[in-house]
Amino acid sequence: MFLIDDFKPVTLDVKILFQQHYQKYPTEHSDNLFTTLTSWNDYGKFRYYFIYDNLLLLSQIKGEIQLRFVSGKYDKEIFNQLFKIAKELESEYPIIFIDSITKNWLLENYPKLDFKPFRDGFDYIYLATDLADLSGTKYSKIRNRLNQFKKNFSYNIEKISKSNLNEVKDFLKRWCLWKDCDSDILLENEKKAILFSMDHFERLDLSGIAMRINDKIEAISVYEKMTSEMAVVHYEKGSPDYDGIYKAINQETAKILQKNFRFINRESDMNIPGLRKAKMSYHPHHMVEVFNLAKKGILI
Repeated sequence: MFLIDDFKPVTLDVKILFQQHYQKYPTEHSDNLFTTLTSWNDYGKFRYYFIYDNLLLLSQIKGEIQLRFVSGKYDKEIFNQLFKIAKELESEYPIIFIDSITKNWLLENYPKLDFKPFRDGFDYIYLATDLADLSGTKYSKIRNRLNQFKKNFSYNIEKISKSNLNEVKDFLKRWCLWKDCDSDILLENEKKAILFSMDHFERLDLSGIAMRINDKIEAISVYEKMTSEMAVVHYEKGSPDYDGIYKAINQETAKILQKNFRFINRESDMNIPGLRKAKMSYHPHHMVEVFNLAKKGILI
């Protein structure tokens, strides 16, 4: 069948392979998107393997190797081989980011498997119209902050393009100084990821908007099509000098995306303090749940 050495590095050169696969078998989770994998590659050291219309991934974070079955045709022979490789890994959870549909299929065929919900990795899915309109009492606090921002600051929205890409990069470098990115491993790698995305903006088929205040870019949002009815927002950054700016860039993004998409995937919260509370305050329509598979339940 296949071995761990058969997995190849994820590079920009294999983008078409991922595109072709996801057209037939869309991924359920933003962490498996090609943009995410390539942008975070310095952190995740991702490798891939295609076999019989199935996409498998391997990551190595802080020395820990873990596997993923992303999407494709469910085939017991492939899972049997994947389980054999998983049993040889040192990780307590050697197969990760398993979506609910895959988990249910596996339990039907391997009832003794032991899954653990990975809450830190759940994707937040919102109705685009909810984020654009902010209607109803449940959004009253957000509307108040947003209205105060609009009262205090005049701004313009423009598309991210070649003409302002260098300004966007300058803003992101300023943002990292504000956040002291180099002092935190996750922020340090997010800095690398977003600057990589900016360097390969067109090649990754990304889109985005920038918010300009006093002729200076002070917030950005970067997104792409995920499925026919869902867009994913990869990055959203704003200056700390303008209270409410995140509320504004969020709504401006949703106003654009609602024209073509029913849902907006705003990715996971990664258990970052404050981020989970902020994402929950926007009342997600649903979550994309993911699960990690414990080695102790793999009996092959």
